[in-house]
Amino acid sequence: MKYKIIGLTTTALVLLAVTLVSLIIPEDNGTRYIEHIIAEEKTDCESHTNNAFCTHLPIVMIDTQGVSIPGRPIYDENHVKIGHILAEDNSEVITAKIKTFDNENHNNHINDTPTLSSDIKIRYRGNSSRSFDKPNYYIRLINEDGTNNSQSFIGMDAHHEWTLHGPFLDKSLIRNYMWYNIAGEIMEYAPNVRFCEVYVNEQYQGLYLAVETITAGKEGARLNIELNKKDNSFSGYIIKLDKGDTYNLQNIMPFTNYALRTHMQHEIVYPGEKNITHELHKAIKDDFSFFEKTLYSYDFDNPKYGYENFIDVNSFVDYFLINELTSNYDAGWMSTYMYKDIDGKYKMCVWDFNSACDFYQDSVMDSNHFEMQNCLWYVMLIKDEAFVDRIIQRYWELRETVFSEEYLYKFIDETVAYLDDAIDRNYSVWGYTFNPQYDMLSPINRNPRTYEDSISQIKNFLHTRLSWTDKNIETLRQYSSSSKIKKFNENAN
Repeated sequence: MKYKIIGLTTTALVLLAVTLVSLIIPEDNGTRYIEHIIAEEKTDCESHTNNAFCTHLPIVMIDTQGVSIPGRPIYDENHVKIGHILAEDNSEVITAKIKTFDNENHNNHINDTPTLSSDIKIRYRGNSSRSFDKPNYYIRLINEDGTNNSQSFIGMDAHHEWTLHGPFLDKSLIRNYMWYNIAGEIMEYAPNVRFCEVYVNEQYQGLYLAVETITAGKEGARLNIELNKKDNSFSGYIIKLDKGDTYNLQNIMPFTNYALRTHMQHEIVYPGEKNITHELHKAIKDDFSFFEKTLYSYDFDNPKYGYENFIDVNSFVDYFLINELTSNYDAGWMSTYMYKDIDGKYKMCVWDFNSACDFYQDSVMDSNHFEMQNCLWYVMLIKDEAFVDRIIQRYWELRETVFSEEYLYKFIDETVAYLDDAIDRNYSVWGYTFNPQYDMLSPINRNPRTYEDSISQIKNFLHTRLSWTDKNIETLRQYSSSSKIKKFNENAN
Protein backbone atom coordinates (compact mmCIF):
# COMPACT_ATOMS: atom_id res chain seq x y z
CA MET A 1 0.00 0.00 0.00
CA LYS A 2 1.25 3.48 -0.87
CA TYR A 3 0.59 5.93 1.95
CA LYS A 4 -1.08 9.17 1.04
CA ILE A 5 0.42 12.38 2.37
CA ILE A 6 -1.63 13.29 5.45
CA GLY A 7 -2.95 16.91 5.76
CA LEU A 8 33.58 19.80 38.26
CA THR A 9 33.22 23.04 38.64
CA THR A 10 35.83 25.18 37.08
CA THR A 11 37.93 24.46 40.20
CA ALA A 12 40.61 21.85 39.43
CA LEU A 13 40.07 18.35 40.82
CA VAL A 14 43.06 16.81 42.52
CA LEU A 15 43.11 13.03 42.57
CA LEU A 16 45.88 10.55 43.30
CA ALA A 17 46.20 9.17 39.79
CA VAL A 18 43.10 10.48 38.08
CA THR A 19 42.67 13.68 36.14
CA LEU A 20 39.51 14.95 34.52
CA VAL A 21 40.04 17.08 31.48
CA SER A 22 37.61 18.42 28.96
CA LEU A 23 36.04 16.34 26.24
CA ILE A 24 36.34 17.06 22.56
CA ILE A 25 33.44 16.91 20.14
CA PRO A 26 34.41 16.43 16.51
CA GLU A 27 33.01 18.90 14.05
CA ASP A 28 29.85 17.86 12.29
CA ASN A 29 30.38 20.15 9.31
CA GLY A 30 26.96 21.56 10.10
CA THR A 31 25.15 18.80 8.21
CA ARG A 32 22.96 16.19 9.83
CA TYR A 33 22.15 13.05 7.91
CA ILE A 34 18.36 12.87 7.92
CA GLU A 35 17.54 9.56 6.29
CA HIS A 36 14.33 10.35 4.47
CA ILE A 37 15.91 13.46 2.93
CA ILE A 38 19.45 12.33 2.12
CA ALA A 39 19.19 8.58 1.46
CA GLU A 40 19.79 7.68 -2.17
CA GLU A 41 16.73 6.54 -4.08
CA LYS A 42 17.11 2.84 -4.84
CA THR A 43 16.13 0.91 -7.91
CA ASP A 44 13.11 -1.31 -7.30
CA CYS A 45 13.51 -4.98 -8.04
CA GLU A 46 11.33 -6.16 -10.91
CA SER A 47 10.54 -9.57 -9.44
CA HIS A 48 11.68 -12.19 -6.96
CA THR A 49 11.40 -15.92 -6.67
CA ASN A 50 9.67 -17.44 -3.65
CA ASN A 51 8.45 -14.02 -2.47
CA ALA A 52 11.95 -13.08 -1.27
CA PHE A 53 12.02 -10.27 1.30
CA CYS A 54 12.89 -7.00 -0.39
CA THR A 55 13.15 -3.53 1.14
CA HIS A 56 14.68 -0.12 0.43
CA LEU A 57 15.54 0.12 4.14
CA PRO A 58 18.60 -1.46 5.76
CA ILE A 59 18.07 -4.96 7.17
CA VAL A 60 19.43 -6.09 10.56
CA MET A 61 19.55 -9.84 11.22
CA ILE A 62 20.30 -11.22 14.69
CA ASP A 63 21.02 -14.88 15.43
CA THR A 64 21.07 -15.94 19.09
CA GLN A 65 21.73 -19.57 18.11
CA GLY A 66 18.74 -20.72 20.09
CA VAL A 67 19.61 -18.88 23.32
CA SER A 68 16.91 -16.73 24.93
CA ILE A 69 17.65 -13.02 25.12
CA PRO A 70 17.69 -11.79 28.76
CA GLY A 71 16.16 -8.61 30.11
CA ARG A 72 12.41 -9.11 30.30
CA PRO A 73 10.94 -7.79 33.60
CA ILE A 74 10.08 -10.00 36.57
CA TYR A 75 6.99 -9.08 38.61
CA ASP A 76 5.81 -10.11 42.07
CA GLU A 77 2.27 -11.21 42.93
CA ASN A 78 1.20 -7.54 43.06
CA HIS A 79 2.59 -6.90 39.61
CA VAL A 80 5.44 -4.80 41.01
CA LYS A 81 8.63 -5.12 39.02
CA ILE A 82 11.31 -6.78 41.14
CA GLY A 83 14.04 -7.39 38.58
CA HIS A 84 14.90 -8.69 35.13
CA ILE A 85 15.38 -12.16 33.70
CA LEU A 86 19.07 -13.04 33.47
CA ALA A 87 20.93 -15.36 31.14
CA GLU A 88 21.70 -18.93 32.21
CA ASP A 89 25.12 -17.82 33.52
CA ASN A 90 23.39 -15.01 35.52
CA SER A 91 24.78 -12.32 33.27
CA GLU A 92 22.66 -9.53 31.79
CA VAL A 93 23.69 -10.26 28.20
CA ILE A 94 24.25 -13.18 25.88
CA THR A 95 26.60 -13.55 22.92
CA ALA A 96 24.98 -13.65 19.50
CA LYS A 97 25.73 -12.78 15.89
CA ILE A 98 24.58 -9.88 13.76
CA LYS A 99 24.52 -9.10 10.07
CA THR A 100 23.39 -5.94 8.32
CA PHE A 101 22.45 -5.42 4.69
CA ASP A 102 22.62 -1.88 3.37
CA ASN A 103 23.22 -1.69 -0.37
CA GLU A 104 23.88 1.79 -1.65
CA ASN A 105 22.04 1.72 -4.98
CA HIS A 106 19.51 -1.11 -4.89
CA ASN A 107 17.06 -2.73 -2.50
CA ASN A 108 18.20 -5.02 0.29
CA HIS A 109 17.60 -8.75 0.65
CA ILE A 110 18.52 -11.22 3.38
CA ASN A 111 20.57 -13.27 0.91
CA ASP A 112 22.73 -10.33 -0.16
CA THR A 113 26.37 -9.98 0.89
CA PRO A 114 26.33 -8.44 4.39
CA THR A 115 27.74 -4.95 4.85
CA LEU A 116 28.54 -5.85 8.48
CA SER A 117 29.06 -9.17 10.25
CA SER A 118 30.05 -9.29 13.92
CA ASP A 119 29.63 -11.04 17.22
CA ILE A 120 27.52 -9.05 19.66
CA LYS A 121 26.41 -8.88 23.26
CA ILE A 122 22.65 -8.38 23.39
CA ARG A 123 19.81 -7.92 25.89
CA TYR A 124 16.40 -6.31 26.05
CA ARG A 125 16.45 -2.68 27.19
CA GLY A 126 14.15 0.09 28.40
CA ASN A 127 11.97 0.75 31.42
CA SER A 128 8.27 0.19 30.76
CA SER A 129 9.05 -0.86 27.19
CA ARG A 130 10.74 -4.07 28.39
CA SER A 131 7.27 -5.51 28.85
CA PHE A 132 6.02 -4.59 25.37
CA ASP A 133 5.41 -7.38 22.88
CA LYS A 134 7.76 -5.66 20.44
CA PRO A 135 10.96 -5.23 22.48
CA ASN A 136 13.90 -2.85 22.33
CA TYR A 137 17.43 -4.24 22.16
CA TYR A 138 20.82 -3.14 23.50
CA ILE A 139 23.64 -4.28 21.22
CA ARG A 140 27.42 -4.12 21.70
CA LEU A 141 29.59 -5.13 18.76
CA ILE A 142 32.50 -7.30 19.92
CA ASN A 143 35.49 -9.17 18.51
CA GLU A 144 35.96 -12.89 19.09
CA ASP A 145 37.98 -12.11 22.24
CA GLY A 146 35.14 -10.00 23.64
CA THR A 147 36.74 -6.61 23.07
CA ASN A 148 34.75 -3.79 21.52
CA ASN A 149 34.44 -3.89 17.74
CA SER A 150 33.59 -0.38 16.63
CA GLN A 151 32.00 -0.42 13.21
CA SER A 152 29.90 1.80 11.02
CA PHE A 153 26.33 0.63 11.52
CA ILE A 154 23.94 1.00 8.55
CA GLY A 155 25.63 4.21 7.49
CA MET A 156 26.22 5.79 10.90
CA ASP A 157 29.61 6.77 12.34
CA ALA A 158 31.66 3.88 13.72
CA HIS A 159 30.75 2.95 17.27
CA HIS A 160 30.46 -0.23 19.34
CA GLU A 161 27.19 0.39 21.23
CA TRP A 162 23.77 0.69 19.62
CA THR A 163 20.14 0.36 20.52
CA LEU A 164 17.36 -0.96 18.34
CA HIS A 165 14.18 0.88 19.25
CA GLY A 166 11.01 -0.92 18.22
CA PRO A 167 8.13 1.58 18.08
CA PHE A 168 5.20 -0.17 19.79
CA LEU A 169 3.40 2.32 21.98
CA ASP A 170 4.07 4.93 19.28
CA LYS A 171 1.75 3.80 16.51
CA SER A 172 3.07 6.51 14.16
CA LEU A 173 6.50 4.79 14.25
CA ILE A 174 8.25 8.15 13.77
CA ARG A 175 8.37 10.07 17.07
CA ASN A 176 11.96 9.26 18.06
CA TYR A 177 13.20 9.55 14.50
CA MET A 178 11.59 12.94 14.07
CA TRP A 179 12.66 14.59 17.30
CA TYR A 180 16.20 13.19 17.43
CA ASN A 181 16.74 14.64 13.98
CA ILE A 182 15.15 18.00 14.73
CA ALA A 183 17.19 18.20 17.95
CA GLY A 184 20.26 17.45 15.84
CA GLU A 185 19.39 20.40 13.63
CA ILE A 186 19.36 22.91 16.48
CA MET A 187 21.67 21.42 19.14
CA GLU A 188 25.37 20.65 18.95
CA TYR A 189 24.81 16.94 19.49
CA ALA A 190 21.94 14.50 19.22
CA PRO A 191 22.19 10.74 18.62
CA ASN A 192 22.37 9.50 15.06
CA VAL A 193 19.40 7.38 13.93
CA ARG A 194 18.42 5.18 10.98
CA PHE A 195 15.30 3.23 10.15
CA CYS A 196 15.76 -0.48 9.49
CA GLU A 197 13.81 -3.72 9.37
CA VAL A 198 14.81 -6.41 11.84
CA TYR A 199 14.91 -10.20 11.88
CA VAL A 200 15.64 -12.17 15.07
CA ASN A 201 16.31 -15.87 14.64
CA GLU A 202 14.85 -15.69 11.12
CA GLN A 203 11.59 -14.21 12.39
CA TYR A 204 10.55 -10.82 11.00
CA GLN A 205 10.19 -8.29 13.84
CA GLY A 206 9.09 -5.21 11.90
CA LEU A 207 10.28 -1.64 11.59
CA TYR A 208 12.95 -0.47 14.04
CA LEU A 209 15.01 2.65 14.65
CA ALA A 210 18.75 2.05 15.15
CA VAL A 211 20.06 4.66 17.58
CA GLU A 212 23.59 5.67 18.53
CA THR A 213 23.98 5.41 22.32
CA ILE A 214 25.06 8.46 24.29
CA THR A 215 28.49 7.33 25.34
CA ALA A 216 32.08 7.68 24.26
CA GLY A 217 35.26 5.86 23.43
CA LYS A 218 38.51 6.13 21.55
CA GLU A 219 37.26 4.02 18.66
CA GLY A 220 33.85 5.41 17.93
CA ALA A 221 31.11 7.69 19.20
CA ARG A 222 30.95 11.33 18.28
CA LEU A 223 31.26 12.32 21.93
CA ASN A 224 34.99 11.72 21.88
CA ILE A 225 35.58 11.29 25.60
CA GLU A 226 38.54 8.99 26.12
CA LEU A 227 40.35 6.88 28.69
CA ASN A 228 44.14 6.89 28.70
CA LYS A 229 44.96 3.54 30.28
CA LYS A 230 48.65 4.44 30.68
CA ASP A 231 48.06 7.17 33.25
CA ASN A 232 44.40 6.36 34.10
CA SER A 233 43.21 9.79 33.03
CA PHE A 234 39.84 10.59 31.50
CA SER A 235 38.49 13.37 29.35
CA GLY A 236 35.12 14.46 30.66
CA TYR A 237 32.12 12.40 31.68
CA ILE A 238 28.45 11.75 30.98
CA ILE A 239 25.69 11.57 33.59
CA LYS A 240 22.20 10.10 33.26
CA LEU A 241 19.22 10.90 35.49
CA ASP A 242 16.66 8.10 35.60
CA LYS A 243 14.90 5.53 37.74
CA GLY A 244 17.29 3.30 39.66
CA ASP A 245 16.75 -0.02 41.42
CA THR A 246 20.31 -1.01 42.36
CA TYR A 247 23.42 0.65 43.76
CA ASN A 248 26.86 0.27 42.28
CA LEU A 249 29.93 2.41 41.62
CA GLN A 250 28.25 3.95 38.59
CA ASN A 251 25.62 5.64 40.76
CA ILE A 252 26.41 8.87 42.57
CA MET A 253 24.54 10.91 45.14
CA PRO A 254 25.19 14.57 44.32
CA PHE A 255 23.67 17.58 46.05
CA THR A 256 20.12 17.27 44.70
CA ASN A 257 19.86 13.66 45.95
CA TYR A 258 21.39 14.53 49.31
CA ALA A 259 19.02 17.50 49.66
CA LEU A 260 16.05 15.28 48.70
CA ARG A 261 15.22 17.41 45.68
CA THR A 262 14.89 14.27 43.56
CA HIS A 263 14.42 10.56 44.18
CA MET A 264 15.79 9.75 40.73
CA GLN A 265 19.24 8.22 40.39
CA HIS A 266 22.28 9.94 38.94
CA GLU A 267 24.32 7.39 37.00
CA ILE A 268 27.78 7.84 35.51
CA VAL A 269 27.38 6.62 31.94
CA TYR A 270 30.97 7.38 31.04
CA PRO A 271 33.54 6.33 32.22
CA GLY A 272 31.93 2.89 32.17
CA GLU A 273 31.76 0.14 34.74
CA LYS A 274 35.10 -1.42 33.78
CA ASN A 275 37.00 1.85 34.15
CA ILE A 276 35.32 3.60 37.07
CA THR A 277 37.34 3.83 40.29
CA HIS A 278 36.44 4.98 43.79
CA GLU A 279 38.63 8.06 43.26
CA LEU A 280 36.97 8.92 39.98
CA HIS A 281 33.51 8.25 41.41
CA LYS A 282 34.18 10.75 44.20
CA ALA A 283 35.67 13.28 41.80
CA ILE A 284 32.63 13.25 39.53
CA LYS A 285 30.21 13.37 42.46
CA ASP A 286 32.03 16.33 44.02
CA ASP A 287 32.32 18.09 40.68
CA PHE A 288 28.68 17.72 39.81
CA SER A 289 27.58 18.60 43.34
CA PHE A 290 29.56 21.82 43.16
CA PHE A 291 27.58 22.81 40.09
CA GLU A 292 24.25 21.88 41.71
CA LYS A 293 25.10 23.70 44.95
CA THR A 294 25.93 26.79 42.92
CA LEU A 295 22.68 26.52 41.00
CA TYR A 296 20.61 26.23 44.17
CA SER A 297 22.50 29.00 45.96
CA TYR A 298 21.65 32.64 46.48
CA ASP A 299 24.33 33.51 43.91
CA PHE A 300 22.93 31.22 41.19
CA ASP A 301 22.74 34.08 38.66
CA ASN A 302 25.83 35.99 39.80
CA PRO A 303 28.04 36.68 36.74
CA LYS A 304 31.19 35.71 38.66
CA TYR A 305 29.94 32.68 40.59
CA GLY A 306 26.67 31.65 38.97
CA TYR A 307 25.41 28.92 36.68
CA GLU A 308 26.61 30.46 33.42
CA ASN A 309 30.15 29.55 34.49
CA PHE A 310 29.15 25.88 34.46
CA ILE A 311 26.65 25.27 31.66
CA ASP A 312 26.29 25.92 27.97
CA VAL A 313 23.18 28.06 28.22
CA ASN A 314 22.15 27.58 24.61
CA SER A 315 22.10 23.81 25.09
CA PHE A 316 19.83 24.12 28.14
CA VAL A 317 17.54 26.54 26.32
CA ASP A 318 17.12 24.29 23.28
CA TYR A 319 16.55 21.24 25.49
CA PHE A 320 13.85 23.16 27.34
CA LEU A 321 12.10 24.20 24.14
CA ILE A 322 12.10 20.93 22.25
CA ASN A 323 10.76 19.02 25.24
CA GLU A 324 8.16 21.72 25.91
CA LEU A 325 6.99 21.77 22.31
CA THR A 326 6.45 18.02 22.41
CA SER A 327 5.19 17.91 26.03
CA ASN A 328 7.87 15.30 26.61
CA TYR A 329 7.74 15.58 30.36
CA ASP A 330 9.93 12.66 31.36
CA ALA A 331 12.73 14.99 30.25
CA GLY A 332 14.52 16.67 33.12
CA TRP A 333 13.54 13.82 35.45
CA MET A 334 14.00 10.51 33.62
CA SER A 335 15.92 9.45 30.53
CA THR A 336 17.90 12.65 30.98
CA TYR A 337 21.50 12.96 29.82
CA MET A 338 24.09 15.64 30.53
CA TYR A 339 27.72 15.63 29.39
CA LYS A 340 30.74 17.80 29.98
CA ASP A 341 32.12 19.80 27.12
CA ILE A 342 35.44 20.89 25.65
CA ASP A 343 35.34 24.14 27.62
CA GLY A 344 34.37 22.35 30.81
CA LYS A 345 30.69 23.27 30.61
CA TYR A 346 27.71 20.94 30.89
CA LYS A 347 25.44 20.34 27.92
CA MET A 348 22.13 18.54 27.60
CA CYS A 349 21.31 15.74 25.20
CA VAL A 350 17.82 14.62 24.15
CA TRP A 351 16.66 11.05 24.65
CA ASP A 352 13.39 9.14 24.33
CA PHE A 353 10.40 10.77 22.67
CA ASN A 354 8.35 7.58 22.73
CA SER A 355 5.58 9.28 24.73
CA ALA A 356 5.92 12.76 23.22
CA CYS A 357 3.05 14.68 21.65
CA ASP A 358 0.48 13.39 24.14
CA PHE A 359 1.24 9.68 24.05
CA TYR A 360 1.80 8.94 27.74
CA GLN A 361 0.01 5.74 28.71
CA ASP A 362 -1.81 6.78 31.85
CA SER A 363 -2.33 10.51 31.55
CA VAL A 364 -3.20 13.20 29.05
CA MET A 365 -0.46 15.75 28.44
CA ASP A 366 -2.43 18.97 28.35
CA SER A 367 -1.03 21.11 25.54
CA ASN A 368 -2.13 24.30 27.29
CA HIS A 369 0.51 24.67 29.97
CA PHE A 370 4.28 24.76 30.61
CA GLU A 371 5.96 22.12 32.75
CA MET A 372 9.75 22.13 32.23
CA GLN A 373 10.19 25.03 34.67
CA ASN A 374 9.44 22.52 37.45
CA CYS A 375 12.28 20.15 36.48
CA LEU A 376 15.28 19.53 38.70
CA TRP A 377 17.75 22.10 37.32
CA TYR A 378 15.30 24.29 35.45
CA VAL A 379 13.43 25.21 38.62
CA MET A 380 16.39 27.49 39.34
CA LEU A 381 17.40 28.48 35.82
CA ILE A 382 13.90 29.79 35.16
CA LYS A 383 14.32 32.26 38.04
CA ASP A 384 16.88 34.21 36.00
CA GLU A 385 15.37 36.87 33.77
CA ALA A 386 18.24 36.54 31.31
CA PHE A 387 17.59 32.81 30.92
CA VAL A 388 13.89 33.39 30.32
CA ASP A 389 14.71 36.09 27.77
CA ARG A 390 16.86 33.61 25.89
CA ILE A 391 14.09 31.01 25.90
CA ILE A 392 11.59 33.45 24.46
CA GLN A 393 13.97 34.84 21.86
CA ARG A 394 15.06 31.36 20.79
CA TYR A 395 11.46 30.19 20.52
CA TRP A 396 10.59 32.88 18.02
CA GLU A 397 13.77 32.14 16.04
CA LEU A 398 12.84 28.46 15.79
CA ARG A 399 9.23 29.28 14.87
CA GLU A 400 10.62 30.64 11.61
CA THR A 401 12.46 27.38 10.86
CA VAL A 402 12.16 23.91 12.44
CA PHE A 403 9.25 24.85 14.72
CA SER A 404 7.10 26.15 11.89
CA GLU A 405 4.03 24.08 11.09
CA GLU A 406 5.10 23.98 7.45
CA TYR A 407 8.45 22.41 8.35
CA LEU A 408 6.99 19.98 10.88
CA TYR A 409 4.13 18.78 8.69
CA LYS A 410 6.44 18.36 5.72
CA PHE A 411 8.86 16.38 7.90
CA ILE A 412 6.05 14.05 8.96
CA ASP A 413 4.58 13.60 5.50
CA GLU A 414 7.91 12.98 3.80
CA THR A 415 8.97 10.48 6.50
CA VAL A 416 5.75 8.51 6.04
CA ALA A 417 6.19 8.56 2.27
CA TYR A 418 9.80 7.40 2.64
CA LEU A 419 8.84 4.46 4.87
CA ASP A 420 6.21 3.45 2.32
CA ASP A 421 5.41 -0.27 2.35
CA ALA A 422 7.69 -0.90 5.38
CA ILE A 423 4.74 0.43 7.39
CA ASP A 424 2.48 -2.30 5.98
CA ARG A 425 5.08 -4.95 6.68
CA ASN A 426 5.44 -3.76 10.26
CA TYR A 427 1.71 -3.86 10.86
CA SER A 428 1.39 -7.26 9.24
CA VAL A 429 2.97 -8.39 12.54
CA TRP A 430 1.84 -5.70 14.97
CA GLY A 431 -1.44 -4.53 13.44
CA TYR A 432 -3.45 -6.16 16.22
CA THR A 433 -2.38 -3.31 18.50
CA PHE A 434 -4.93 -1.04 16.81
CA ASN A 435 -7.74 -3.24 18.16
CA PRO A 436 -9.62 -1.99 21.27
CA GLN A 437 -8.68 -5.01 23.40
CA TYR A 438 -5.02 -3.99 23.11
CA ASP A 439 -5.46 -0.30 23.97
CA MET A 440 -2.52 1.05 25.96
CA LEU A 441 -3.59 4.68 26.49
CA SER A 442 -6.07 6.09 28.97
CA PRO A 443 -8.70 7.32 28.42
CA ILE A 444 -9.66 4.96 25.64
CA ASN A 445 -10.49 7.64 23.07
CA ARG A 446 -6.78 8.57 22.85
CA ASN A 447 -5.94 5.29 21.11
CA PRO A 448 -5.66 5.54 17.31
CA ARG A 449 -7.59 2.97 15.32
CA THR A 450 -5.59 3.31 12.11
CA TYR A 451 -2.10 4.38 11.09
CA GLU A 452 -3.56 7.48 9.51
CA ASP A 453 -5.17 8.34 12.86
CA SER A 454 -1.77 8.15 14.56
CA ILE A 455 -0.28 10.64 12.09
CA SER A 456 -3.22 13.00 12.40
CA GLN A 457 -2.89 12.87 16.19
CA ILE A 458 0.68 14.23 16.03
CA LYS A 459 -0.28 16.99 13.61
CA ASN A 460 -3.33 18.02 15.63
CA PHE A 461 -1.28 18.10 18.81
CA LEU A 462 1.44 20.24 17.25
CA HIS A 463 -1.09 22.68 15.79
CA THR A 464 -2.76 23.15 19.17
CA ARG A 465 0.53 23.26 21.04
CA LEU A 466 2.14 25.87 18.78
CA SER A 467 -0.94 28.05 18.73
CA TRP A 468 -1.13 28.07 22.54
CA THR A 469 2.63 28.61 22.97
CA ASP A 470 2.62 31.55 20.56
CA LYS A 471 0.07 33.27 22.76
CA ASN A 472 1.61 32.30 26.11
CA ILE A 473 5.40 32.09 25.76
CA GLU A 474 5.74 35.47 27.47
CA THR A 475 4.06 34.10 30.61
CA LEU A 476 7.32 32.33 31.42
CA ARG A 477 8.48 35.72 32.72
CA GLN A 478 6.35 35.18 35.85
CA TYR A 479 8.97 32.71 37.12
CA SER A 480 11.79 35.27 37.02
CA SER A 481 10.27 38.32 38.62
CA SER A 482 13.01 40.48 40.11
CA SER A 483 13.74 40.57 43.82
CA LYS A 484 14.21 43.97 45.41
CA ILE A 485 15.53 42.29 48.56
CA LYS A 486 18.22 40.48 46.62
CA LYS A 487 19.33 43.65 44.89
CA PHE A 488 19.55 45.40 48.27
CA ASN A 489 21.71 42.62 49.71
CA GLU A 490 24.01 42.58 46.69
CA ASN A 491 24.50 46.33 46.90
CA ALA A 492 25.15 46.10 50.61
CA ASN A 493 27.91 43.57 49.99
